[in-house]
Amino acid sequence: MRTIIEDLRYGLRLLRKSPGFTIVAVLTLALGIGANTAIYTLLDQALLRSLPVKEPSRLVVLQFSGDDTGSTHARGDSQIVFSYPMYRDLRDHNSVFSGLIATSWAQVGVQWHNQPDLADAELVSGNYFDVLGLQPALGRFLVASDDLAENANPLTILSFNYWQRRFGSDPKIVNQSISINGHPFTVIGVTPPGFHSVVGGDNPAVFVSMTMKPEITPDWNDLEERRSRWLNIVARFKPGLTRAQGQAGIDQLWHSIRADELKQLGRSSQTFRDAFLTNSHLFLDDGSKGVPVHGTVPTTLLIVMGMAALMALMSCTNVASLLLVRVARRTREISVRYALGAQRRRLVQQLLAEGLLLGLAGGAIGIFLAPQIAAVLTRTIWGAGHSQFAFSPYSDLRILAFNFGLALVVSVMFSLAPALQFRRPDLTQTLKQQSAVIAGCSIYLRRATVAAQIALSLLLLVGAGLFVRTLRNLKTLDVGFTTDHLVTFTVDPKLAGYEDTQTLAFYQQILEMLSSLPGVQSAAATNDPELANNNWGNNITIAGYRPADGDHMNIEWARVSPGYFSTMKTPQLAGREVEPSDRVGTHKVAVVNESFARRYFGRPQNALGHYFCAGAGNVTPDIEIVGVVKDARHTTVREDVRRTVFTPYLQDPQMGPVYRFGLTFYVRTWQDPKAAQSTIRSAMQALDSKLVLDAFRTMQEQVEDNLSDERVIAFLATSFGVLAALLAAIGIYGVLAYSTAQRTREIGIRVAMGASRIDVIRTVLSEVARLAAIGLAAGLPLCVVLARAIRDQLFGVSNYDPLTLGAVCVVMLAVAFVSAALPARRAAKVDPMVALRYE
Repeated sequence: MRTIIEDLRYGLRLLRKSPGFTIVAVLTLALGIGANTAIYTLLDQALLRSLPVKEPSRLVVLQFSGDDTGSTHARGDSQIVFSYPMYRDLRDHNSVFSGLIATSWAQVGVQWHNQPDLADAELVSGNYFDVLGLQPALGRFLVASDDLAENANPLTILSFNYWQRRFGSDPKIVNQSISINGHPFTVIGVTPPGFHSVVGGDNPAVFVSMTMKPEITPDWNDLEERRSRWLNIVARFKPGLTRAQGQAGIDQLWHSIRADELKQLGRSSQTFRDAFLTNSHLFLDDGSKGVPVHGTVPTTLLIVMGMAALMALMSCTNVASLLLVRVARRTREISVRYALGAQRRRLVQQLLAEGLLLGLAGGAIGIFLAPQIAAVLTRTIWGAGHSQFAFSPYSDLRILAFNFGLALVVSVMFSLAPALQFRRPDLTQTLKQQSAVIAGCSIYLRRATVAAQIALSLLLLVGAGLFVRTLRNLKTLDVGFTTDHLVTFTVDPKLAGYEDTQTLAFYQQILEMLSSLPGVQSAAATNDPELANNNWGNNITIAGYRPADGDHMNIEWARVSPGYFSTMKTPQLAGREVEPSDRVGTHKVAVVNESFARRYFGRPQNALGHYFCAGAGNVTPDIEIVGVVKDARHTTVREDVRRTVFTPYLQDPQMGPVYRFGLTFYVRTWQDPKAAQSTIRSAMQALDSKLVLDAFRTMQEQVEDNLSDERVIAFLATSFGVLAALLAAIGIYGVLAYSTAQRTREIGIRVAMGASRIDVIRTVLSEVARLAAIGLAAGLPLCVVLARAIRDQLFGVSNYDPLTLGAVCVVMLAVAFVSAALPARRAAKVDPMVALRYE
């Protein structure tokens, strides 16, 4: 132990004597380890970590195959949502599960002490917490008897995080009443810390029993509607039951239930029977990580993870290059120690101590930085609140151990290089030399590490260039309407307790109030907001049009207020837009987009006067097309334009299910929209203080949010690329500085024999040119492979974009030659007399 302590002290003194080397090596390791730890922490939670519940390995998520009829409301795969009657049938008649739970996401207005708050909610079956095996942090959980009769038990459970944030961790909140959607609910408990939801990534504020759905989604009950699929089902296997036994046992029940449903549908064609029953199966997917509904999260994290892995490899390569240069500088010192009788074991122990110190310092700083980097990533990717995703920036022991071990392995491995070089040392030859004798393999290894750094830097910079160009192309894309001076927010009066019969008049009151505000040019509303990842589709029948085989008639259908297109500044191509006179009882009208008009009528003007209606079969088209507007990007900036119809929301006799998330309002201002936000918010609160305003932002912020994935990837790719180029520059400088120092006598002799300074500089730069050429030659094929792998993430950029490849190659050559400038300058200033007396 004493010897080890002495070695550590000696290693610490040596590192303190070389502060430049120590700082660069430690920070390089820290950045690489910190970035990887942060990325892997988020990826682990998104894809790999099991739910914090009892025996998660026994949980399965139910998914079916085959056709179905009716309506579907799904955030993820439509094949993992079921009707509530189907859930009851599976729960009550199966023989393979110890319990089945149902869950569905909703958004609610929560009021406490007259302060409204828009919050995520989870509708759950009464056995939800019991089947998961959870214990409350406070109070009690819902039980099966709380979930028997519709609207009978207005009870709620608070999530632990929401209890802390909104209620200040007050234990007295239990058994008190809070308002949810304008209705009183009694708080009966708080979830345990660490548990968020059985749906992976969700972070609800409140949990409410499934039978309270009429109060939670007042426009859309469907609790007893068998043809409406909207909830996810998670089941727990009985103890000792295998997956195969469970699958066999559930198949029979599934086909029995589907056969009964087929009889109720009254459809007897063999084709439908095969699709609905014969070819339909219920699958039991792994549920240990929860219900997978957030498909975009893993995609973004996987791309970022790949960049972080390259950055870690770059950091390790850079540290390896620095250590190899340091090893070469110490060759003479090590030879002298051998000559004085040092044992090989003691030498290895000393070198090991130095590597451990570097690895410990780099790993410790990297792990300290990791939570900060993870928090920044979470805020950047999902916003400052990131309430939708329940990710923690803190790593578990597995990830910390792996990354810490990586730092130690890199440092120790290359610190022991001298011991490998001196397995059979020729001390006489070494000590006779006036400079260190470097084995051929050593200089080749150092050059190889520099070439590898150039190749990896090229790869990261090309990725950055492709993502930056993609982001630029999307930002400059014409979305079809004017985004500046436009404020948007969503209001659902039913979250404040309004009845269906009151909402239409209230929406009109909001529009009139907004239009009268100072600095407001116009105001409009829709149930289908722009660039909000939102769609409202419907099948239609067009008078006189017979669809060809395979021609689907499902189109985007938005309800809009009068003046919607003038407020959005969407160009009118033909006819008129929706007017205030288009109300209930008047002739039904619609405006269609250019894609709709060209697809069905050839030219925009030809669409005017034609009729269509919702549905298919025995229906009568009764909606006249009175206008055509220019195509606009709707769901996302990246997505292709869909065929769309716009109908006046004032012609809807009731505010039905298509309005169940309220209306989104757009306010066109004369002044800066940021300055108008406070005026609009104050006016809305004066109208009714119970209203909850959702997504209050400018339209340009909405576009930025729509491009959040692209922005994050471009930002991180650029950051990693710049850092990689900097590390490559450090590596090139280190190798050339050492190589130039080793050739001091040679350079002095050449200068003494008449070589000019330009000749000396050319000699140094020729070496870096060779290294750069090798690195670029190795990196370009990798760049082509990278571009093909990420082509689905690109927009308006080819896989083999010559502009990006050429620009990045020029940048890397510039980095290489700038890094070589100082060693070349030093070489050119060598004094022949000093050089001949070198060492």
